[in-house]
Amino acid sequence: MIKKLRVTVDGKPYEVMVEMSDEPGASAAAPPPVSTPAAPSSRPAPVAKTSAAPGDVSSPLAGRVVAIDAKVGQAVNEGDRLLTVETMKMNTFVCAHKAGKVTEILVAVGDTVSEGGILARIA
Repeated sequence: MIKKLRVTVDGKPYEVMVEMSDEPGASAAAPPPVSTPAAPSSRPAPVAKTSAAPGDVSSPLAGRVVAIDAKVGQAVNEGDRLLTVETMKMNTFVCAHKAGKVTEILVAVGDTVSEGGILARIA
């Protein structure tokens, strides 16, 4: 029996075909792996930048945005939580690296982000 599964590797979703045996303990010869990228989300992930501007807040890792705690125009202090990125069922808080005002939030809840991608800006 062949099953079609959706897996995520390094933040990128793929659809794969897996041959499953009906007999417990039996190993069947699997067909060569077939992977096709899943349909892209309606909102593209932020592009990783190698040199961020001083006010840019970048993602420390690849994952999915699960919460946004700051709003545009909000004054923040260094260390204040701006948003949360989830990777492998673990939440990582992204905090302000300096005091200032949030001028832009470039992601939404549910967006997939890459490591180093710019998430927000502080002036």
